Amino acid sequence: MRKYLAILLTAFLAVLAALLPVATMAAPQKQAPLVLAAASLQESMNAAADAWKAKGHPRPRISFAGSSALARQIASGAPADLFVSADEPWMNDVQSKGLLRKGTRISFLRNSLVLIAPRASTVRLRIAANMPLSRTLGTGRLAIADPAGVPAGVYAKQSLTKLGVWNSVQTQLAPGESVRAALALVSRGAAPLGVVYATDARADPGVRVVGVFPENSHDPISYPVALIASSRNPEADAFRRYLISAEGKAVFRRFGFGTK
Repeated sequence: MRKYLAILLTAFLAVLAALLPVATMAAPQKQAPLVLAAASLQESMNAAADAWKAKGHPRPRISFAGSSALARQIASGAPADLFVSADEPWMNDVQSKGLLRKGTRISFLRNSLVLIAPRASTVRLRIAANMPLSRTLGTGRLAIADPAGVPAGVYAKQSLTKLGVWNSVQTQLAPGESVRAALALVSRGAAPLGVVYATDARADPGVRVVGVFPENSHDPISYPVALIASSRNPEADAFRRYLISAEGKAVFRRFGFGTK
């Protein structure tokens, strides 16, 4: 009898061992999506990724840079799943190349543009038409994101042009590869003034806001998100839908963003 039971147990274990690989294949592990996000989203997007992970999902991998650099990476075939731009034109550029999944693009965040100085600075300047920005800079430079293509720099140039001071300060610029590069220059005291997003200034205790640029002096600051056409990761669109949900938007509002 014992010999018979031993034979049955051995047979059962053999069948179980054969079925385990099948069960494993039937339930593949979820893969973390790769998100290419504008540099100004660092704190907020990381917080959203943490919240998503807390719901039982793999934490998205996030690469931050200027939107222009990210758009070029996508055009070059970077293996990404989601793109979050700090402006509409760079998302338009990617879309025009057929690199976005149709029906997934949506604009969901807003921001504002501010003039900043190092925290210890005593500089005072009222933002208005023909303000003495060049004189206030003195021998120093104005830190901005590259106005040739990085959204924060483009917005800065638009506003300074509208206010009639661009021509007087364009030889005093310290352009950076992203808005965070401009923020760092001011925070370290390497530049007496800089133009960044309000959310950037809020994220760095080393700077203070001197003034806010009028909304009508530059294009609306709008952040769209979209799924990359080549993505095959179902977690990517699930995370996109979370970002644009009421719960996801609430995360970004905690960091000072406006939502749509």
